[in-house]
Amino acid sequence: MRKEDRVCYTCLIIPDCILEADLMRVKKIVVLFLIVFFGTGFFSHNALASELKLTELELTVPILTKPILTEPILAGYYTAWSAYSGYTPDQIEASQLTHISYAFAEIGSDLRIRMGYPDIDPKNFMLLQQLKQQNPQLKTLISVGGWTWSGRFSDAALTEKNRQVFAESCITFMKQFGFDGIDLDWEYPVAGGLTSNKTRPEDKKNFTLLIKTLREALDQQGAADDKQYLLTIAGGAGSSYIKNTELALIHEYLDFAVIMTYDFHGPWDKYTDFLSPLYISSNSSPQYQASFDTGVTGWLNASFPAKKLVAGVPFYGYLYSTTGSGNDGLHQSFSKGKAISYQKIIELYVTNPEYRRFFHPQSKVPWLYNGCDFISYEDKESIFFKAQYIKSKKLAGAMIWELSHDKNGDLLNALQEGFK
Repeated sequence: MRKEDRVCYTCLIIPDCILEADLMRVKKIVVLFLIVFFGTGFFSHNALASELKLTELELTVPILTKPILTEPILAGYYTAWSAYSGYTPDQIEASQLTHISYAFAEIGSDLRIRMGYPDIDPKNFMLLQQLKQQNPQLKTLISVGGWTWSGRFSDAALTEKNRQVFAESCITFMKQFGFDGIDLDWEYPVAGGLTSNKTRPEDKKNFTLLIKTLREALDQQGAADDKQYLLTIAGGAGSSYIKNTELALIHEYLDFAVIMTYDFHGPWDKYTDFLSPLYISSNSSPQYQASFDTGVTGWLNASFPAKKLVAGVPFYGYLYSTTGSGNDGLHQSFSKGKAISYQKIIELYVTNPEYRRFFHPQSKVPWLYNGCDFISYEDKESIFFKAQYIKSKKLAGAMIWELSHDKNGDLLNALQEGFK
């Protein structure tokens, strides 16, 4: 809550962004206050004014400047390159989502954001905005950076002048292409990401300043447009990200943050393992262990509020060609590995009688194994457990990476079922 509005007891002066349900709630609170405080005998404008020798009674009541969500956030990333394989934005089941983040815009050498895929972005932007005809409550955000294009974030955040240039370009881009907000996906401040990325120790504080500058610019534009623009980030689930950012401060400027609670293990490891285990297993492991739960707990322990935390779920898996055959393929060495979409896993492997499905009772995730290939992935059962976890922790909701991997909506439906 960043401001207060003065409210007359006979006519609530409330920003247009307040939802009708919330408006009625505020009115009821004010009416109840007057009844309790003054008694029902005074509940008329003239009598009350006469009794208090006032021509008008005003109460200072704090009013939220953002719509209050009455259901969990269900956000999905749409990747620009999905259009190259035929999955265009008009195929998204927009009625099932609250937010869509478009990945990605990049940061130019002038520190202004620009289209990452200028050959396909304009058409994608148009189709994305048309989804609001299916779901008028849908919010769209332009996501900046990502794994490939985070190299200039440190420069953009370095000075006040740079931050202003970056923020102004975000506003211009957002307005030009009809987005409702900005999503910052800096991978990563201070350390990590591509080896070619420029990083600095000062990134920790400068990231906070960059977010603050962008929040102020969005609020200023929102006041001019009579609209609430959104600001979100996507952040890492590991301890290094928590150490290298000021989570206890930045939440004040954000509508919500997405935590990338996946890619805990992958083809960069020495052994096969789970992509996104819900919990750490008590079984011995030949390598480091982390989980969906440790990631969320780390953010909460760093004083990031649960009500603004959106947990990420992967709609893809990793396929490994193992060189060992013990333990049903788990924690075995491998010769190669690759990412594979949930859609392909269903089409090529789940229905293949050569593959056997296993489910870990503690980590709450499935895997497939045929004596050679090990596949870590998510299915409807594991997604349901993650949704129940999100609900039990009173988090803001879930984020999907990414929408093209589940064209039939199996996992999206499982998320919704888990939230009920």
